[in-house]
Amino acid sequence: MKSNYMIGVEEVSAELGVSKGHAYKVIRELNEELSKQGFIVVAGKIPKAYWETKFYGYNTMNVAI
Repeated sequence: MKSNYMIGVEEVSAELGVSKGHAYKVIRELNEELSKQGFIVVAGKIPKAYWETKFYGYNTMNVAI
């Protein structure tokens, strides 16, 4: 089963509860950040891992078990 690691404007729009136009703006800003770090970017898409890090703090969140 193929797992897509990129998310597009539809998912970003639904996740944030904003218009597609605003979702494109958010994706564009995130892609600019990635590009400045030397990563290859795809217009209109963002890696899920980067999305989760930026919006949910998954890489910095401390969870006590």
